[in-house]
Amino acid sequence: MNLLECNRLPTFPAADVCRPPFSSSWAVQEEVLNAIEITRNFPFQSTKLTRHPLVINMSFGKTNGFYNSRGGGGGASAPSRGSAGNNGGSGGGRMNGGGGGRSGGGGGGFNSHRGNNGSGGGGGGGNRNFGNGGNGGNGGGRFGGGGKFGNSKNNNTNGNRLRKPNWDTKTLRPFKKDFYVPHPMVANRSPYEVEQYRRAKQITVDGRDVPNPIQHFEEGNFPDYVINGITKQGYDSPTAIQAQGWPIAMSGKNMVGIAQTGSGKTLAYILPAIVHINNQPSVTRGEGPIALVLAPTRELAQQIQQVATEFGNSSYVRNTCIFGGAPKGPQARDLERGVEIVIATPGRLIDFLERGTTNLFRCTYLVLDEADRMLDMGFEPQIRKIVEQIRPDRQTLMWSATWPKEVRKLASDFLDDYIHINIGSLQLSANHNILQIVDVCQEHEKETKLNNLLQEIGNNAEPGAKTLIFVETKKKVENITRNIRRYGWSAVCMHGDKSQQERDHVMREFRNGKCSILVATDVAARGLDVEGIKYVINFDYPNSSEDYIHRIGRTGRSDSTGTSYAFFTPNNFKQAKDLVSVLKEANQVINPKLSEIASRCDNFGGSKSGRWGYRSSFRGRENSGPRAHMRFGGGGGGNGGKTNGYAAAGGKTNGYANGAY
Repeated sequence: MNLLECNRLPTFPAADVCRPPFSSSWAVQEEVLNAIEITRNFPFQSTKLTRHPLVINMSFGKTNGFYNSRGGGGGASAPSRGSAGNNGGSGGGRMNGGGGGRSGGGGGGFNSHRGNNGSGGGGGGGNRNFGNGGNGGNGGGRFGGGGKFGNSKNNNTNGNRLRKPNWDTKTLRPFKKDFYVPHPMVANRSPYEVEQYRRAKQITVDGRDVPNPIQHFEEGNFPDYVINGITKQGYDSPTAIQAQGWPIAMSGKNMVGIAQTGSGKTLAYILPAIVHINNQPSVTRGEGPIALVLAPTRELAQQIQQVATEFGNSSYVRNTCIFGGAPKGPQARDLERGVEIVIATPGRLIDFLERGTTNLFRCTYLVLDEADRMLDMGFEPQIRKIVEQIRPDRQTLMWSATWPKEVRKLASDFLDDYIHINIGSLQLSANHNILQIVDVCQEHEKETKLNNLLQEIGNNAEPGAKTLIFVETKKKVENITRNIRRYGWSAVCMHGDKSQQERDHVMREFRNGKCSILVATDVAARGLDVEGIKYVINFDYPNSSEDYIHRIGRTGRSDSTGTSYAFFTPNNFKQAKDLVSVLKEANQVINPKLSEIASRCDNFGGSKSGRWGYRSSFRGRENSGPRAHMRFGGGGGGNGGKTNGYAAAGGKTNGYANGAY
């Protein structure tokens, strides 16, 4: 359709609209802009907007994009619920819009139907006001293509320029990966003794030739430099995941470890990595790392690096941490000089691989930490591209807090003949060292309740106790932090819009106790390991119980105790049944109001639960949620939304950002 006639137009500043090609008169163009300005006042109008006679040839989702002779972008969203939008035209926009790939991306249906896939995936593009285009063949994020409105950075780092090496024709340097010699005490334990220990530690194993767990550090037969590091840190005995994981990793076997946060899994793969590295030829300048650890967030990556540094210094194992939001220069120099361990987030590593700054030809030890979180954040295309660059006979260790089908599929694709370890209940479960308190209330009551709760914590908490407050949106994080400070509490905040320098400053203030309260979005939900967090408050309850478990897992770490609070409103009713299950499994007192909400949900079918599958609702990530589909930015193509609702494979609501502008 060639007229300005579409449903549910997004709002945008008129000043950002590019010059119309069909008129050289700014007086005429002003009328066009005035016509477009109508959409700002009625962004959610359900009926078709008035046509303006001068607005022609704008081709939303058709072959010719606005100011583009080569083709437009993603198609418009369907005007009715439940149906798919049209496919976009070929090519990409020359100006601000970025287009679909070779055949554009389909617009998503408004409520439940996926958009049609473009044959070439989503395109890039988008100026600083309209965000980035999609990420190629797989679309953008979970809810469609493209970056969010206002993102001026080019995040198209799916690794499309990387080519999979033909490993069949390459001569691979032999390497050793089995260094484990069972201690006599471990080897001589009877099957009954082994089973009793595993039952006491809630260890479940599945696989062939599973070695017996160790019960003391000395039984690990580690080299002296490892034992010295353990002794220096003052550890008493291995955790469950370490006791069973070390013998498996030291044997060179592939493994999947499912364990709660705070279970000691970082050390479970870092120590075997150091032993593995010290049994390989040294890395020289220009060579890639021997061990690669992929992590979902910069915070987790930095914490892994801290552990790698603490235990690697004694044997001169070098490492570097690669993540976005920091200058590339120092990271590139580390890679070019050569390091044995690289800890990286997928996007920045892809960037360096595409530039040729480093390579992964020498990588023989691969770790995927918090695999479920990386998939949830949309990193699967990048992960697959990275793993393609690593020799197939590598040793791979995958770690996750949950075991949904997406993680199982990744494990089956990347790991041959692996051993599966599960620590704790096979059901969705929280740390039993955490006291969980759920307050069922109304939305407007939460701020008053938070102030009262902070006063209670301040009166009763031990000196140095820290509090972590989770809030759903960035704007609300800032507002809550201001309110807390107004009441006299020392508080800092962290969310996705903070620069790396700001994040580092906030974490220093929080770690050293200058500020005892941190308000954060889910950017800090996993991987954040700060000593002394005694209280976790879910000001906004997350949109899945997996996220709830990861949030409260910031306290009660390393066998210490903690307390979590959650404000649960009627808007969270879909999560009630799962929350009750988590509380029951942990032997917690259940609020009768919560039980009542959960029982009402049973009448409407409820939602899926358990460690074995994600919810069908939104995952509750920052910049997602019920209105995520209306954000600007996105190129088309590929599979847009992953869950039901608002799945737009191409543009967001109507293809504006895909080629129209």
